[in-house]
Amino acid sequence: MAAETVVVAGAGPTGLALACGLRAAGAGVRVLDSARGPAETSRALGLQPRGSEVLDRLGALEDLPENSIPIRQVVTHVDGRQVARLKVGRPTRLVTRPGLLISQAEVESRLRHRLRTSGVEVEWDRGLESAAQDADGVTVEAAGEPIRTRWLVGCDGAHSRVRRAAGIGFPGAAVIERFHLADVRAELPLPRDAASVWLRGERLCGVFPLPGNVWRVMAPAASDTDGETDTGGEPGPEELVKVLTATLRDEAGLDSVPVQETLWTSTFRIHRRLASAYRAGRILLAGDAAHIHSPLGGQGLNTGLGDAENLAWKLALVASGRAHEGLLETYQAERRPLAEEVLQSTTAMTRAVTGQSAAARALRDHVLVRLMNVPVVQRLIWERASQLRISYRGGPLARRSLRTVAGRAPQPGDRVPDLDCSAEDGRSTRLHAELGARWALLTPPAGAADCLALARRRLGGADVVAALTPVRSPGPHAMLVRPDAHLAWRGTSATALDAWLTSALGRTGG
Repeated sequence: MAAETVVVAGAGPTGLALACGLRAAGAGVRVLDSARGPAETSRALGLQPRGSEVLDRLGALEDLPENSIPIRQVVTHVDGRQVARLKVGRPTRLVTRPGLLISQAEVESRLRHRLRTSGVEVEWDRGLESAAQDADGVTVEAAGEPIRTRWLVGCDGAHSRVRRAAGIGFPGAAVIERFHLADVRAELPLPRDAASVWLRGERLCGVFPLPGNVWRVMAPAASDTDGETDTGGEPGPEELVKVLTATLRDEAGLDSVPVQETLWTSTFRIHRRLASAYRAGRILLAGDAAHIHSPLGGQGLNTGLGDAENLAWKLALVASGRAHEGLLETYQAERRPLAEEVLQSTTAMTRAVTGQSAAARALRDHVLVRLMNVPVVQRLIWERASQLRISYRGGPLARRSLRTVAGRAPQPGDRVPDLDCSAEDGRSTRLHAELGARWALLTPPAGAADCLALARRRLGGADVVAALTPVRSPGPHAMLVRPDAHLAWRGTSATALDAWLTSALGRTGG
């Protein structure tokens, strides 16, 4: 496979995760980024359980759990009084990992290390300048160098040049005009396992702990913010920290907020935008290039990682010639509705929290915040935020005729939990540890040799399809699990499996 099989524009979490997945599947990859080097600031700061699972399957989770802060609760105050304690780290039947607070820069560092072990280095200071496609590929111009590639994926953020080159629209609207944030090193008398929020009329202040005694302080910018400059209308870093720490001091009832060091400040606008398409010929989009939304709820980085994992195995199959490129249409069909749902939920949450009218603030203060103390509401919020409820049941790869098993058993399109299994050679393992670039066929103890042989012939061999026997029997059915841990097919007949593979891959035989 040529070295330029896929060019990935953008070395953020989405682009790096996509490149790791493609390399693990044997595809040639180049990763280009316009920055001069890796980012050192935190930007996104939350890994939901789904995000941790993706990194685990890619072999990039490494020591992140040990160097993160497990988030256990969200403590909300109204008019200076604690009103709700939303417990979000408690294990449930669905969610067994905590959410993690960790700098995005640390996530990117682990992904770069994983990519480096596969033989690929990020090419810094090489931003995409133009891209033109034809029937056979895409010609990319980057830092004056023409690069020929079969596929181009834009993971280059909200202002994506790849998206513009592909002629894909990015409609949307502003949710909040200006939001201030600062990452500061400080001694604060606040719980280190909690996100703390203060609400008072139109005012909002949020504080999130990060490793190294660092805190992120966030608040919407006041309409008459002091310290505005003549050039940009925004306060400088020093003034911005003063404004944020004064807000925190007043709302939390602190005598002072002694800042030892300011690591990063930013003022940004919260938009909700969704690309009109995720693919135009041989150009595809993922992450912030395809969707942007409010950071409240910690869904952005994790949604991008999900995009990358979903696209990687599909693009690898197409690039290797084992699937028709029509398989790539299922990427948009599965991921875009989820992004649309995230945009809607985060926008609704942002408007509810910020209380953009007197009636909305009354509803927030006297009803919505108090509901967060109710255990069943806590569980629903936590499981939804975890992204482990994501299912592709309604998608083109989940054939209705195969949904034959009732009860709690995963249906085609559902995420399959990380089951304890026995491998072909008798060793103990976990389902998710065998995935990433691989598929897995889960079989009853009696096995399903004909289904296994067929899956390996069609998908690429024993190195591509792991044979596993769950410690708890899956019943009489074999289950084919996709590299992204979603159930592809279940049944007992190799003929039925062959029909599913033909439908999914767009090819017959092997």
